[in-house]
Amino acid sequence: MEALKQFGIVPVDSDVLKSVYQSYKQPLNKLADLERKGHLIRLKRGMYVVSPAISGKKLSLELIANHLYGASYVSMETALRHYGLIPEAVYVMASMTTKSSRNFKNELGQFEYIHCPPRYFSIGINQIVRDDFAYLVATPEKALCDLIAYTPRLQPRFLKSMQKYLEEDLRLDMDEFYKMDVQIFEQCVAVGKKKSEILNLIKLLKS
Repeated sequence: MEALKQFGIVPVDSDVLKSVYQSYKQPLNKLADLERKGHLIRLKRGMYVVSPAISGKKLSLELIANHLYGASYVSMETALRHYGLIPEAVYVMASMTTKSSRNFKNELGQFEYIHCPPRYFSIGINQIVRDDFAYLVATPEKALCDLIAYTPRLQPRFLKSMQKYLEEDLRLDMDEFYKMDVQIFEQCVAVGKKKSEILNLIKLLKS
């Protein structure tokens, strides 16, 4: 299993894996066998990640989300939970992408990708660096903008309704909200959707 350990927890294409097992007459059959044995986890057609039982390392769903469909970054409730800003568990890995919206489901969970324009996409992205890997996640400000702008039928158009949404629906840590960077909200207003709703965020932050 040393051949697999070299990949750690980084998702890997089947072509790369086939090159590792090129001495086999049918490398694809070898990959299928490794998957059946639980040594490889299929993320989607043509993409795998080495099982923690083999790598000895805990998987990062954020890293997997970045690789599964990109360019993308983790956002919305997933990112807010990542920062500890909302209390509820999140069961869908939500990401923003410049490509078409897509959904993927595998044994690790459900991954949702929502399209946004490139000039909006590039605002407010953090690179989180771990020991031997890194992934992209929205800043708390951008995650909040993404959630409001790209959730259908969510329209807190008045200041009081926005405050109620943050405090009661999201149960957002409001102490942390009032520490947020207003400039990211302003950049999102300039190029993004639901301008009046994001402006309410700015008014609330400044109140």
